[in-house]
Amino acid sequence: MTTKTWIITGASRGFGRALAEAALAGGDHVVAAVRRPESVADLAAAYPDDFMAAAFDVRDVTAAEGLVRTTLDRFGRLDVLVNNAGRAVVGAVEEVADAQLRELMDLHLFGPAALVRAALPAMRAQGAGTIVQMSSQGGRMSFPGVSTYSASKFALEGWSEALAGEVAPFGIRVMIVEPSRFRTDFNAADVLEFTETSPTYRDVLARVRADMAGTDGRQEGDPARAAEIIVSLTHGDDVPLRLPLGREAVERISGVHRRGLAEVERWAETARSADFEDVPVAVRPI
Repeated sequence: MTTKTWIITGASRGFGRALAEAALAGGDHVVAAVRRPESVADLAAAYPDDFMAAAFDVRDVTAAEGLVRTTLDRFGRLDVLVNNAGRAVVGAVEEVADAQLRELMDLHLFGPAALVRAALPAMRAQGAGTIVQMSSQGGRMSFPGVSTYSASKFALEGWSEALAGEVAPFGIRVMIVEPSRFRTDFNAADVLEFTETSPTYRDVLARVRADMAGTDGRQEGDPARAAEIIVSLTHGDDVPLRLPLGREAVERISGVHRRGLAEVERWAETARSADFEDVPVAVRPI
């Protein structure tokens, strides 16, 4: 297969680490964009010609162009950009502070958006490239306690869907990955953030909090296998716009669509009655 050059954010552990290892094992070049380059020193030692660690904080949108320039200077091209860095905040809407909501939007939307904008000129010049947006099943469904996380992932998915249509004429592909629970550090005590529990929502969210805190190390998804799938797809001729990853993601997202369609159909006549009666249906370009 043709050697590709990757930028992977949050590559020190979890999905990012698994993707870096899978890409390197396949003979690709990888730039690991991490806060602490020493966290991937073993990969630098094992793959001195194919790997580079770059100090990078996704939330610093001013650093995106520099990361892309560094990648092009080292490897000459950029084929795959993976916006992977992320984490979650668990708490009711009233319990989440504005700063926490804004931080996750910076991490999951504004940071990735800046990096995509920085990468697109090089990909357009090549006439090829793949942007992998690591979302979540929480990017197409939500439930009590995860409003902040889902808000940021819903935003990323809507932004990325529009992006996909804009860049397709230039040979650039977008793949939104929607994993279920995988055995990464996502649910680890030093990663997953819980708001202060309020008396109002203590009972409402008790089971959600316990579930999120208690699943670390017991998730059914295999990050290494997931990484192999993603790497294989990026080397293939076709990628899905959205890829639910893991059995639970397939089942839960399918269920959301079935329930959503049933609700649309239930209220369809009421909804249609809001239109002017003598105006033809709009014809849109897409």
